[in-house]
Amino acid sequence: MAIDYGRKRTGIAVTDELQLIASGLTTVSTHELFDFLKNYTLEEKVVKFVVGEPRQMNNELSEAELLITPFIKRLKEVFPELPIEREDERFTSKLAIRTMIDSGLKRKQRRDKALIDEISATIILQAYLNRN
Repeated sequence: MAIDYGRKRTGIAVTDELQLIASGLTTVSTHELFDFLKNYTLEEKVVKFVVGEPRQMNNELSEAELLITPFIKRLKEVFPELPIEREDERFTSKLAIRTMIDSGLKRKQRRDKALIDEISATIILQAYLNRN
């Protein structure tokens, strides 16, 4: 499961059993994220979390990492049995918008930030799967 963590919304993506193809699952309000994750992991098999790692062009961590570090700490506490991997998330929002354009979504649909977050999580997960 990939997580594109954000202050307001968090995009979620999952993969198939063979871990070949990433698919967008949903976008969750960040304040409801742990309830969602607890419920989801009770119903579905999750073997690890892949959390986006925001980096700047010079490869340094961006300011958004300040929000993600406490989230990861809590994620480890709540799900100690599940490993957490990180994946560079540079350009995922731009790639998500490009994907929306290429798939023929209208301008109004492309303004849906929840959909952008879900697609971004999917891109993060697919990059992780491709790398591994």
